[in-house]
Amino acid sequence: MWIFYAFGAALFAGLTTILAKIGITNTDSNVATAVRTVVVLFFSWIMVGVVGSFSALSNLDSKTLIFLILSGVSTGASWLCYFKALQIGDVNKVTPIDKSSTLLTMIFAFVFLNEAVTGFKIVSMLLIGVGTYLMIQKKETKTAEKEGHLWLVYALGAAVFASLTSILGKVGIVGIESNLGTAIRTFVVLIMAWGVVFITKKQHTVKDIDSKSWVFLILSGFATGGSWLCYYRALQEGPASVVVPIDKLSILITIGFSYLFLKERLTMRSTVGLTILVLGILMLLI
Repeated sequence: MWIFYAFGAALFAGLTTILAKIGITNTDSNVATAVRTVVVLFFSWIMVGVVGSFSALSNLDSKTLIFLILSGVSTGASWLCYFKALQIGDVNKVTPIDKSSTLLTMIFAFVFLNEAVTGFKIVSMLLIGVGTYLMIQKKETKTAEKEGHLWLVYALGAAVFASLTSILGKVGIVGIESNLGTAIRTFVVLIMAWGVVFITKKQHTVKDIDSKSWVFLILSGFATGGSWLCYYRALQEGPASVVVPIDKLSILITIGFSYLFLKERLTMRSTVGLTILVLGILMLLI
């Protein structure tokens, strides 16, 4: 069943990116992240109530709690970087770099979780790396000229923190119901996200969010909640070196919707890169 949860996570993650991209068009990215996290937290704790895992709170050991908190901090850092990159860069450029966290996660899984290294996984990593490289292009817009390669720095930061999130989360949800683990992590992300908003003194901009942005940020939050619940259930039952790459198939959904709704189109080079990247991910299912 963990494979189905992994594909479910990919579906919701793909929707999250597009909904968030539209939602942060006229909103500060840090404020948008904080608002979305409130929705995710609400959704996560509802699921904890549905599955009846509140009682497990009293059985949390210190190791599990520490790793869940660290995973939450990494998630918060990844989100802040990712949505800043998404705000100033094209979805079709930012997303592939973010998905390159797959490579780091697989390496960490081999080293720290002692997951098996196979020939298919090595070839898969090479294909994912080549595909990602081919999809990275310079953003030729006025925004890019103004921001330079800042979007690239944020996108790389998002990838590094995302890979740490997966490994720390994998360790943290051992012996705990996955929905409860997700809810605890989300609470940490909420504190971190709003902390950044107040540090940057952007809290007053919440009242300036227009109705359209509110709708898409809320929908994005629900999509994120669905993605997380599926993802950490899959991560709890399956190997991180396979679950994480499957989750990254969300790039197909993201690029498809970016073409339909944002009118962003792939070049021939990017199309070849996407094909190679997806092929590398699919090899992990063999």
